[in-house]
Amino acid sequence: MDIMKAFTQKHLKAEPPVAQVGDTVRVHIKVKEGARERIQVFEGTVIAKKHGGIEESITVRRVSYGIGVEKVFPIHAPSLDKIELVRHGKVRRAKLYYLRNRVGKAAKLKEAL
Repeated sequence: MDIMKAFTQKHLKAEPPVAQVGDTVRVHIKVKEGARERIQVFEGTVIAKKHGGIEESITVRRVSYGIGVEKVFPIHAPSLDKIELVRHGKVRRAKLYYLRNRVGKAAKLKEAL
């Protein structure tokens, strides 16, 4: 078990990005295309946080051209450059899966001050 702990500690980020459920965030991901590497930005609402430690991940949802798109981002992945907080939403649930059934203004969250 000590080998697993050592491996986990080695690959954890020193200061993992902070994103709570309900936040609107911009996730910067390093994308490798052939020999080139660029940063791609995905902006949306955090609808779920799962697990903990090295396996921690967030699910980010946005509506693109009328179609809902969800991506799961591992927090401690080396390809994750940074998570930028756009606004903090006021929610009372741990998982916001109900937003999948809502369209337009009904899918908006109130802003927490």
